[in-house]
Amino acid sequence: QVHLVESGGGLVQAGGSLRLSCAASERTSSGYPMRWFRQAPGKEREFVASIWWTGTSTQYRPFAKGRFTISRDEDDAKNTVYLQMNNLKPEDTAVYYCNYENYWGQGTQVTVSS
Repeated sequence: QVHLVESGGGLVQAGGSLRLSCAASERTSSGYPMRWFRQAPGKEREFVASIWWTGTSTQYRPFAKGRFTISRDEDDAKNTVYLQMNNLKPEDTAVYYCNYENYWGQGTQVTVSS
């Protein structure tokens, strides 16, 4: 069983930046991507970005393109994926979750004030 632990959330003003981290308890298979999702109050959970462990293939939702960057730690032993979020907007306020296959982290709260 893979355990995922997110960190890096917090309160930031609009236009600010945050970097979220997702640490996996073990080396995950290259057969599935690591993904970030988010869920705002009263809304469904939505996909944000994904990255494959092999290579540098990434995908983003339109709202994340140009502002968010997903990456993985160069040290493979850390089994960690990041989500760098720049130019944050109040509508980015949500709980951000890390996902691998059918495993989910506990989430980390991101709050953007106007």
